[in-house]
Amino acid sequence: MKIEICAYSLESCIAAEQGGANRIELCASPYEGGTTPSAGLIQLAKQHTTIGVHVMIRPRGSDFCYSALELEQMKQDMLVAKQLGADGFVIGILQKNGRVNVEQTKAFVELAHPLPVTFHRAIDMTPDYLQALEDIIEAGCKRILTSGQKNLAEEGAENLKALIKQANGRIEVMIGSGVNVRNALKLAALGADALHFTGK
Repeated sequence: MKIEICAYSLESCIAAEQGGANRIELCASPYEGGTTPSAGLIQLAKQHTTIGVHVMIRPRGSDFCYSALELEQMKQDMLVAKQLGADGFVIGILQKNGRVNVEQTKAFVELAHPLPVTFHRAIDMTPDYLQALEDIIEAGCKRILTSGQKNLAEEGAENLKALIKQANGRIEVMIGSGVNVRNALKLAALGADALHFTGK
């Protein structure tokens, strides 16, 4: 099973690799739930680690419905991160009704190509969890990060099982939110492809 560490600093990136993580989700602004990190941090993370660095593309906290100007900023951030050697990207774009914005997500997947795109926990805010899975697959994302539509992944175990069953290997499912040493094996047993946590 793959282990992804959410990191907000260069020190955390280095510690993640030393601890045996397979991948880093690189973010800024932990109190906003993660936004796009600076170009300098992306560059240094690539210089000081050898594991995959997947960059969050999110211009602000709050909701996941973005204006045309914000989408343009996100595209430029993705292109810059690509030039700096990012190994993948993490996004989440919803419509005003809360459903996955397939058209906009697909455009970012195409811009990121050939690098993989993870659709983050915006899926946990959607009104129809299993339909959101199909929308994200249609958009071409490589994996989903989810807590089973609950605040903590342990609380969302039943939803996670249903999602993993429906995904049936068509997309990677990564479990995150409240993952720790105490519950990691229990969550892994649900059948996901990866676990995601901060390791605080």
